[in-house]
Amino acid sequence: MTPSVILIIAATLDYLIGDPSGFPHPVQVMGWVIFRLSKFAFQFCHNSITQRIAGILLGTILIIGSGIVGAFIIQTARWLHPLLGIILESILLASCFALRSLRTAASSVLLPLGTGQIASARSILSNYVGRDTENLTEAEILRAVLETVTENATDGVMAPLFYAIVGAFLPFVGAAPLALAYKASSTLDSMVGYRSPPYTYLGWFSARLEDCLTWLPCRLTVITLALLSGKPLHVFRICQRDAIKDSSPNSGWSECCYAAILGVQMGGTNYYCGIATYKPLLGDAIYAIAPTHIQKALQLTRYCFLLWLFLTTSLFFLLLIR
Repeated sequence: MTPSVILIIAATLDYLIGDPSGFPHPVQVMGWVIFRLSKFAFQFCHNSITQRIAGILLGTILIIGSGIVGAFIIQTARWLHPLLGIILESILLASCFALRSLRTAASSVLLPLGTGQIASARSILSNYVGRDTENLTEAEILRAVLETVTENATDGVMAPLFYAIVGAFLPFVGAAPLALAYKASSTLDSMVGYRSPPYTYLGWFSARLEDCLTWLPCRLTVITLALLSGKPLHVFRICQRDAIKDSSPNSGWSECCYAAILGVQMGGTNYYCGIATYKPLLGDAIYAIAPTHIQKALQLTRYCFLLWLFLTTSLFFLLLIR
């Protein structure tokens, strides 16, 4: 039952505490390593072929290294005391979940927006999205928040939980090491996984690997959410119609699923460094996006997370009593 205990403790820590400010976070370490290795690669790799090779090495070293270092730290703690190992693995695993962070980020934008402080809401939103926020209307701010919440529901919440569950069932692996390895992939994608210079060639491997690693948990999340909504056929129909239009093999499905359930529409024109970029429309605009839709999206993610957690712990219990 130890893996179940670790999953439950980690989920509880994320729900109650999240990522305390000023507290060291594994993603910060990953980010520092990515920055240093990328700088080193650009210093010595000056053409597309060498940068592609460097990108493969960068991704491989960081992802496998994150899992191995995590496993080593946990095993060392277990050697000192079994209880210390459980506590440390739970803390490391909790750092891989972003459910509370998503809730906090959404609230930090909705709070000033609800009191008419649109300039403040734009400024805070710029910390969480890549698009230009200086001239966004209230409706566009709400769309940006909902798109962020629903896209990150997969790669920030459900995918780390998926790999934690897989790792918990794998001998000599464990929940936290595999979740940390996925988190490293996600961090790589967010830092170097761009099609534009200077990361066009250095980041191609990280971007494609993250797409592959997220593909299955994304589909499982869509299926779970569709079933939880009580209208799975409607959700699948909208996703099959709209999600395939998105260039991303995962974010389009994640966002579209929530759009179908909530009866809202996401996508449209965004500006990045003053350049307009069009994203396909996802879902039907039955309702205008409101703060209540963002809260419902967060609630749906929480229900999905808890359902996976319940099924996993139930399975561990059944295997234990056999």
